[in-house]
Amino acid sequence: MRIVSLLPAATEIVGLLGQLDRLVGVSHECDFPPAVNAKPRVTHCPIHEAGLPSAEIDRWVRETLASTGTLYSMDEPLLRRLEPDIILTQRLCDVCAVGFGSVTAFAATLPRIPQVLNLEPSSLADIFENIRSVAKVLDVSEKAEVAINSLFERVEAVKARLSQVINRPKCFLMEWIDPPFCSGHWGPELVELAGGTDPLGLKGKDSTRIPWESVLEAQPDVIVLACCGHRPQRTIEDLPILRGYPGWDGLPAVQQGRVYVVDGSAYFNRPGPRVVDSLEILAEIIHLDVFAGCFADRGVVCLGTPAS
Repeated sequence: MRIVSLLPAATEIVGLLGQLDRLVGVSHECDFPPAVNAKPRVTHCPIHEAGLPSAEIDRWVRETLASTGTLYSMDEPLLRRLEPDIILTQRLCDVCAVGFGSVTAFAATLPRIPQVLNLEPSSLADIFENIRSVAKVLDVSEKAEVAINSLFERVEAVKARLSQVINRPKCFLMEWIDPPFCSGHWGPELVELAGGTDPLGLKGKDSTRIPWESVLEAQPDVIVLACCGHRPQRTIEDLPILRGYPGWDGLPAVQQGRVYVVDGSAYFNRPGPRVVDSLEILAEIIHLDVFAGCFADRGVVCLGTPAS
């Protein structure tokens, strides 16, 4: 059974199930487990290599989607040579992968039409169900249950340690800096499970642009910068923009030195097995008194107070 994955999260699920040997092609963004970096890349996105400022990326995404309906291209000759039996993709977000319609239309032109599996999670439970769906088509369902049970136990361990905690700080999980975007889908749920409340997040819905005034009104106690597709160092490049927003220095999170940069690309924006890592990261950030030292660093950067 030959698998092509057009999603980093799907690629990680294949790895979790011990099926990387079946993986014959991956997207340009698939980078974990490290072994997948040797696989042929079957998609391309020009913005991936452009090095544009965040505001320009946002503009390019909006204009390109409006004019063409997709941000990505597939290497169709390569895909034909790979002869996939299964293509793993999604139709949740046109910003995250090749459009679902484009994938299914192309698949229908192949001599041996592959199964196209849509992974479309909006919650933690949906992500676990995606693992089951991939395992089912690969005929390794028993491996999925073992993996999900292990992930579930980690979630329950976080909840157990927070069972006696009364204080639930307001935690703004920010998905883009310029312009500001709140979190959506599973993001606000992770904040809740980690012992906080996201006053701006849209649980189970699309992340969306918000006016900066909404952040000022929310007065978050904690801010977690989980910029979509960005590694921490790239997010840090946008901090002068964030600090230039009116009222930034007066926010409780800034005053208390509780602004954090996390790896949005590897964890928070990737609905695969490492979503539980995202929960653990949030739990330690929001409740340092309970979880200090419990979890590995995982690239978290604390920005400190304005004076520092």
